[in-house]
Amino acid sequence: MIDPVILFFIFGLSAGLLRSELRLPPAIYDLVSIMLLLTIGMKGGIELAKQPFLELLPQMLVVIGLGILLPLIAFPLLRYLGRFSRVDAASIAAHYGSVSMGTFAVAVAYMSARGIYYEEQMPLFVVMLEIPAILVGIVIAKGFSKQTNWAQVGHEVLLGKSIILMIGGLLIGWIAGAEQLASIKPLFFDLFKGILALFLLEMGLITSKHVGSLKKYGVFLIVFGISMPMLSAVLGAATGCLLGFSVGGTAMLAILAASASYIAVPAAMRISVPEANPTLSLAASLGITFPFNVVIGIPIYYAMAEYIHAFFGA
Repeated sequence: MIDPVILFFIFGLSAGLLRSELRLPPAIYDLVSIMLLLTIGMKGGIELAKQPFLELLPQMLVVIGLGILLPLIAFPLLRYLGRFSRVDAASIAAHYGSVSMGTFAVAVAYMSARGIYYEEQMPLFVVMLEIPAILVGIVIAKGFSKQTNWAQVGHEVLLGKSIILMIGGLLIGWIAGAEQLASIKPLFFDLFKGILALFLLEMGLITSKHVGSLKKYGVFLIVFGISMPMLSAVLGAATGCLLGFSVGGTAMLAILAASASYIAVPAAMRISVPEANPTLSLAASLGITFPFNVVIGIPIYYAMAEYIHAFFGA
C-alpha cells in the first residue's frame, strides 16, 4: 500500500495542476518546515551522541568526495548531451550533487514505518553532501573568479535556513539526549508524519507550478531528471556498502545521492551565478526528480541497497 504522506503529495500536485485555489499559508509552511528539519536533526543528534567523532571522520570525508563526484558526472551529460550553456549545465549539476531535505524527510518516514534500521549519522551526511556540490557548481561555471563573493556564498550555504535548522537540531539532540527531550517529544517526534504530510501537500502544489516548464525544455530534461538520480543512487549505495553500512544505511545514502536540491542550491546560485536560468534547475529538480523519488524512487533505492549487499556478501 502507498504511504499516506505520499498521497498528500499527489493530492497537492493534482490540485495545483487543476489550478485549484488551495494554498498552505506561508506562515504555516514555514512552521512546518522548521519543525520537520529540527525533528530530523534532533533524531540524528540523539543517536550521534553515542558515537566517537573520530570514527565518523573517515566516513565524512568519503561522503564529501561523493558530493564532489556527482556534479562532475552530471555536468558533461548536461553540457554535451543536453547542449545547455556552461553556466546552466553547472547550475543544474550543482542541484543534482546536492540534497533534497524533503526527500530525506520522506525517506526517514519510510524507514521508520517499516522498522528499518539505518545509521544515525545520516543527518550529518546531508550537510556533507550539500556544501561541496554547491562549491563545485560555482567553480565549474566561473572558475576561481575574483568576482565571486565567497564570503556571501559561504554565509548563504552554511547559514541558510535548511542547513542551520538541521545543524541546530543535531546539536540540540546531541547535547540534550533522549531523556531531556522527552518533554517536547509529543510536539516534535509524535507529530512527525502529520507535519510531513502537510509539508508534502505544499510541495505538491509548488511542484505543479514547474511542470509546465518541461514542455519548453524538452525530453532531455525529463530523461536526465530520472536517469541521473538512478545513477547517483547506484554510486551512493556502492559507497554505503563499502563503508560497511547496514542495508538501511546504504539505502539512505543512495536516497541522499539520488535527490536534488531545491532550496540551498538555488539560493547560492542566485548569488554566485546569476546568469544561470533558475527555471531549468527547478523544472528538473522539482518538476521531475522530487516526485519521481518520493512516489516510486525510495522503494527502488532500498531494493537496490538490498541487491548490492547481497551481491557483495556484505
